[in-house]
Amino acid sequence: MEFEDGKKCFVASWGELGVQWGISKTMGQIHALLLIAPNALTADEIIDELSISRGNAHLNLKTLIEWGIVSKSSKEGDRRAYYLGEKDIWKLFKQVLIHRKRKELDPMIETLEKISTVNGVCECSKEFSKMVNELKMFSYKADKLLDNLSNMENQWLSKTFMKMI
Repeated sequence: MEFEDGKKCFVASWGELGVQWGISKTMGQIHALLLIAPNALTADEIIDELSISRGNAHLNLKTLIEWGIVSKSSKEGDRRAYYLGEKDIWKLFKQVLIHRKRKELDPMIETLEKISTVNGVCECSKEFSKMVNELKMFSYKADKLLDNLSNMENQWLSKTFMKMI
């Protein structure tokens, strides 16, 4: 496979994987392009490479920056912004983990807290309360685990992961 074909395949696949993770295909493709770029890219380079609109590019770049997996910089004498994807896979993993926890687990814990106080005496309400409390306890443990993972040093995390596999 030629380099350009491999690059297109990687960018397309990362975009499709992103959809499965709950992000837009374009956001995944931009991230993929920045991951494999040897140097920071301008928005215009990203737009040209992916054939996307300026608004779509800027919206997704802003989101990637908010996630902490893309950084924005400038060069002296150049008014353009340059974007670089996080190259450290463990930092990338931790940033995605932190964002997903904030977006998915934290709201679930909040909801479980609210509904765990439901009152009732029918058979259904007992089963409901039991399941909500079990989910709440599991969510608390998952929350603690994810907090611990996100606070671990990259070197320790990678060594431990490699030992496990």
